[in-house]
Parts: sequence; structure tokens; C-alpha cells
Amino acid sequence: MEQREQPIGVFDSGLGGISVLRACTALLPQEDFLFFGDSANAPYGEKSLAQVRRLTIAAVDRLLAQGVKAVVVACNTATSAAIHLLRQAHPDLPIIGIEPAVKPAALDVGSSSVIVMATPLTIREDKYQKLAAAFCHEANVISLPCPGLAEMVEGGLFDGPVLDGYLQDLFLPFRYCSVDYIVLGCTHYPFVRRAIARNFGQPVAIIDGSEGTARQLRRQLDAQGLLSQRQRPGTVTFQNSRPDKLTMSHTLFHMDF
Repeated sequence: MEQREQPIGVFDSGLGGISVLRACTALLPQEDFLFFGDSANAPYGEKSLAQVRRLTIAAVDRLLAQGVKAVVVACNTATSAAIHLLRQAHPDLPIIGIEPAVKPAALDVGSSSVIVMATPLTIREDKYQKLAAAFCHEANVISLPCPGLAEMVEGGLFDGPVLDGYLQDLFLPFRYCSVDYIVLGCTHYPFVRRAIARNFGQPVAIIDGSEGTARQLRRQLDAQGLLSQRQRPGTVTFQNSRPDKLTMSHTLFHMDF
């Protein structure tokens, strides 16, 4: 098969990266995609750095063994922990990561507040800390670790009193603060976007990095002459380290959120 007609690999620590996959298929409808979710080891956001690096490298190796022409690391934690190692190991391969959409939020609101919801490991990593610091003069960037939230979503909890209670407790310190944006810094979180908006207690704009990642994927494929030339619509193939999650993968891909 000609290289530009090979599939694009998309990887996440579980099911959350399907939110990024959707943005990629919307922007590149002629491309074939192979999505691998490592639900057997989810969530990554509360593991050690060494564990996340090992799991991420293994997942990317799995995709490469199946002949993908590019890899999207659709996981903020894996991107923070291992993207530089992947690019060192595969210098000729387009490898696109995802990061919290701090820049567009901070530049839009000026001196107001932006809350970044992310996993504890994402927030601890230097990559995120440098990103937040780069825009701290543009806005009040508040880093909010959300232990357990990705695990709830991975388990299929998208609404209900347990999730509401968790979010109300999480947002309690900001009940009377002026906040313009919530940045979703984990690809699992878009699936509970409505619950986040409802429980925050005040109107707020909510954004994530999915569309920016999709645009970067298109730019890199175009720059390397790897955009598919086929005329038919592309296909999406789902794989998971837990086979029982494949049905949920299809459900989330078509979910309205």
C-alpha cells in the first residue's frame, strides 16, 4: 500500500481519546484511522511517570507494527510524559500530541481567570507547568487536578448524582469567583462537558484541545505529502486492550456531547 494511503494511528490511555478521534475524522474524512484504547491500564493520570512512559511506548509500537503513517497521542498525560521520547525514537514519523487549550483561553479573556481541569500527573509534569507559566501574564491560570474523574468516565459514568456530587465538591472553592473559561485538559472530560457546565454554578465557556490537535495532524501530513488522495470516505477501526470496551468505543464515537 502506498504510504499516504496507510491509516493514521490514534492512541489513548482508554476511551477518552475518542473525543480527539472525532475531531480528526471530521477534519480529514477521507483518511482511515486505527484507534487503540489501553483501557486495561486506565487511567494513566494517577500512575508514575515511568509507568506512563512504558505503556505509551508499547502502545505506539503496537500501532507502528500495523503500518500506520502517523500517530496521534490523544492523551494529555501520555503527551506530557512521553512525546519527546517518541519523537526521538521515530524522527521521521509524524507524531502529534495534545495539550490543554490554555493559549486560546488565556489570550481571549485577558486578565480574567481560566481553570484548567487535568489529571494529577499532567499538572505535575514540566510540559504543562511551562505551558501554564507562559500565559500566566495573560490570565489567572488556575490548575485544578481532578483525581478519579477520568476513571469515572472510563467506567461509563457520564451523568447522575455521583458525578454531580464529585463536581460540586471540586468546584466549591470557585463558587464566588469570576471565571471565564474551563479548559478540559484530559480527553476523557469532554464526555462529561454538560455535567461540568451544570455543576459549575455560573455561565462559563468550556473548551478542549481536540480541534487544535486535528489541525496540527493535517498540517504535518500535508507538509510530508502524506494526505490521502482517495475519494471514498475513510474508515475507523477500534482496538482496545480490554475487548469488552469495544462496544462502548463505538457508542462514544457517535455520542452527542
